[in-house]
Amino acid sequence: MLRTFRAFLEFCYTARRNVHNEKSLIELNDALGRFHKYRTIFETVGVRPQGFSLPRQHSMCHYYQLICLFGAPNGLCSSITESKHIKAVKEPWRRSSRHKALGQMLLTNQRLDKLAAARVDFTKRGMLEGTCLSHVVRKFGNWHLNSRVGHSWGLTMCSHQGRDEDNVNEADDADEVVPHAATIRDHDDGAVDGPTVDAHVDMAKATHKFVFLPVSMESYKSSGTDGKVMVTDLAIQIDVPDFPTMIRCFLYDQLYPNCPLTSSNVPLFTCPSFDGIISVHNSAATMYYAPSDQSGVGGMRRELIWATSSWRKGPPRYDCIFVNAGPNGGIHGLDVARVTLFFSFKFQNEVYPCALVDWFVCFGNEPDEGTGMWIVEPELDVDGERLISIIHLDCIFRAAHLIGVNGQGFLLKELQYHQSLDAFAMFYVNRFIDYHAFSIIS
Repeated sequence: MLRTFRAFLEFCYTARRNVHNEKSLIELNDALGRFHKYRTIFETVGVRPQGFSLPRQHSMCHYYQLICLFGAPNGLCSSITESKHIKAVKEPWRRSSRHKALGQMLLTNQRLDKLAAARVDFTKRGMLEGTCLSHVVRKFGNWHLNSRVGHSWGLTMCSHQGRDEDNVNEADDADEVVPHAATIRDHDDGAVDGPTVDAHVDMAKATHKFVFLPVSMESYKSSGTDGKVMVTDLAIQIDVPDFPTMIRCFLYDQLYPNCPLTSSNVPLFTCPSFDGIISVHNSAATMYYAPSDQSGVGGMRRELIWATSSWRKGPPRYDCIFVNAGPNGGIHGLDVARVTLFFSFKFQNEVYPCALVDWFVCFGNEPDEGTGMWIVEPELDVDGERLISIIHLDCIFRAAHLIGVNGQGFLLKELQYHQSLDAFAMFYVNRFIDYHAFSIIS
């Protein structure tokens, strides 16, 4: 059954490619063959004892030929015919008297077509631009009326702005660890127009409030409660004593990128010293090119990556990410990590946006045979603790989704979702979360 679902998902994502070639069509046919081979298990166990006669599964047999004839079906959905059926049949039938309804339905569709044609004609003539009042203002130049209209619009805009500010304040009061409402709207997940780039990451504008408070009163006076905290105090609060040392090593690698020796090979006193203020953030927004997913006209999609100690006044949320590792990295040049802290600081008049991450390493040299997904496990240091480090925000490619490898037993009922990244020893790297993930780690 697992192999059946894997083959079906591989067929779907392969068919959704923006451009097809001979190799992708071979992969499409291979996935279809495996799907038909493995789906017989549903007949064996009695789920479909009479066989398969499902229209959408049957349509998969025609994709290869139709792609050769008409090109990539990217953006095509098999529910289009159902939506047209609703408009052309179901809705006209509901408007009929339900008695000898065919003639009434045809008449309804005829009138709807005429209304649609009239709207196109009116739009072409400019008859649907503005309102009757705006047309009178433009035609007769009634400046007195125009000023009154503008005054009323101004009042309306002010009232809307007031409501938005109220919403922002309510969001700040109701949920301390979530950025204010305006920031969430600016960094919402979904399609963006562009420009078209491979990947780009921005730190959230809002800083982390109320959670990371300075330890001492002297630090409190110098940094305040606006998400800024001294580096030594932050090290205590996140329970990472080596955090100041890690920042020094990070600065060495940033300042001397072409040096043959990295920070791990030089004495600590050669690394720049930093004991300033850190700004802590809840999230970062990454944008990447995903033309076969829900995206803007430039093929760009945006998603949020969170690292907060309390998500919606509940448990913590620390998202996983793919990190650009170059040609010598893990899964096709991408390493997997979990973000435990987003922060930024200024050194020598330059701002460094960073992330504190703990790493995962691939288990084995090939994907899992049954699921087709790579397996990773936490990377440990010499003391058996999770390996953590600081990376620049530009190294982040996009969010990753990990699924715990449970083995043969059942999950404990007491297990909560926010504990999953610590409860399992190994994890599947889910490449079926969307088309973009499927394409970069397949």
